[in-house]
Amino acid sequence: MDATAPAVTKIKKAPDQKAKVKNHERALFYALLFPAFLLVTLFIIYPVINTVFYSFYDWNGFGPLKNFVGLKNLRTLLHDSLFWNALRNNGIVIVFSIFVQLPIAFMLALLVCKSSSRPTIFFRTVFFLPYILSEIITGVIWRFIYHPQFGLLHQVFAIIAPTYNYTGFLADPNTVFVAILFVIFWKYFGFHMILYVAGLQGIPPEYYEAALIDGANPVQAFFYVTLPFMKNAIQMSLFFCIVGSLQVFDVIWSMGQGGPVHAAETAVVYLYKFGIKSSKMGFGSMVAIVIFIICLAFNALYQRVINKEER
Repeated sequence: MDATAPAVTKIKKAPDQKAKVKNHERALFYALLFPAFLLVTLFIIYPVINTVFYSFYDWNGFGPLKNFVGLKNLRTLLHDSLFWNALRNNGIVIVFSIFVQLPIAFMLALLVCKSSSRPTIFFRTVFFLPYILSEIITGVIWRFIYHPQFGLLHQVFAIIAPTYNYTGFLADPNTVFVAILFVIFWKYFGFHMILYVAGLQGIPPEYYEAALIDGANPVQAFFYVTLPFMKNAIQMSLFFCIVGSLQVFDVIWSMGQGGPVHAAETAVVYLYKFGIKSSKMGFGSMVAIVIFIICLAFNALYQRVINKEER
């Protein structure tokens, strides 16, 4: 009886020890989570709640909130043709990025991913360099390039087409948005190309060898080996592309503030011009909430589609 007593006592204490360990792990989890939760609350959740609150007021950003207007700011926004024009421009950026920028970035990735020679590394670096520049610097550089008197493009036209009267693409409502689309392409295609290069380099070469043994030609190997393995990289690139297109601002603003005659305004440019710059913080808050809802809806749709495919 005496020999078995310690064993019984030890068995009885085991659940208490497990509970203590579990409580310790739970406390450690919450302790590590708290700093991140605090930062998210201070810099994301709290500003979003404040923005929703401000959107129901006619407020200039100074002094107390007094003039409650309810949904008037939303009605004003939805009846403003300039806002719908800005959303249309965002849609054009999205379509352009998906059907022009991403395919070209993918094709360039196919060309520069297979080799590690110096010319290949050089071209990877050259294609990625524009992404390193800040959006403001990019806009200023291209504003000077497009300048109708002193810009590089003016000098090129003076050489190859002396009779052409170049007045500046950024000054013409019919060409300004096309000129900005080219700059957006130049700025961001290198980022997507690097994503694709990373994905392509992660494909095991054995799969291509097996495809060749089975008699697959290069086109079939592309569709049955490359594309399936590149699915995650393409999905990530597509997500960054659409979210970035919805939030594009710096390049457009630094190249001409969305003008002339609102021809190149996007949703965030509209927010800054008619909300912040015009000292209509209540109206600007409502614009921000609408943009936030659009981005949130896209993210929810994206996650639903991705999760459905994974199942």
